[in-house]
Amino acid sequence: MPALVSAFEKIVAFHRRHKRMPSYQEIAQLVRYRSKNAVWKLVQQLIAQGRLAQDAKGRLLPTKYFHEIPWLGSVIAGYPSPAEEELLDTMSLEDYLGHNKDATYLLRVTGDSMSEAGILPGDLVLVERRDTARSGEIVVAEVDGEWTMKTYRKRGRTVTLEPANKKYPPIVPKEAIRIVAVVKAVIRKY
Repeated sequence: MPALVSAFEKIVAFHRRHKRMPSYQEIAQLVRYRSKNAVWKLVQQLIAQGRLAQDAKGRLLPTKYFHEIPWLGSVIAGYPSPAEEELLDTMSLEDYLGHNKDATYLLRVTGDSMSEAGILPGDLVLVERRDTARSGEIVVAEVDGEWTMKTYRKRGRTVTLEPANKKYPPIVPKEAIRIVAVVKAVIRKY
């Protein structure tokens, strides 16, 4: 089993380096197998484990295991405490952030009207395409022909889009509002 894990790690490293899956010949070189049959058996084992997949033509495809990040624990953002590193699990950001893959996409934020909600200019927001929202959710909406991202509030029949920056007033639609997505996560690169 350790040899199988090592082989898989080499395939993942190849994928990250070359941005494509290796051929059977390249896998043979990676794991130092001389036989194409041995490579085929290795690939079949990895497919059975769900670590690799194949398309209808038999080409190898990466799976969620190619995008996992080690989850080592927690960190205190208050007073310092002794840190212990322990591998708790691995996590796929795709699984963690998006539940409805077909309706999920990214938008880059411009403007600072949501800064007090922790959404800053240049951030990416992961949104899920939806045409309804619950009061308190941050939405992407078309309001009277203009696009915006604000907190959706509904009180009775009155809908208000609230900014998270005191410099901006709330928006009350004059004619129409169309919810197109709900913000699920913010991604910021330092």
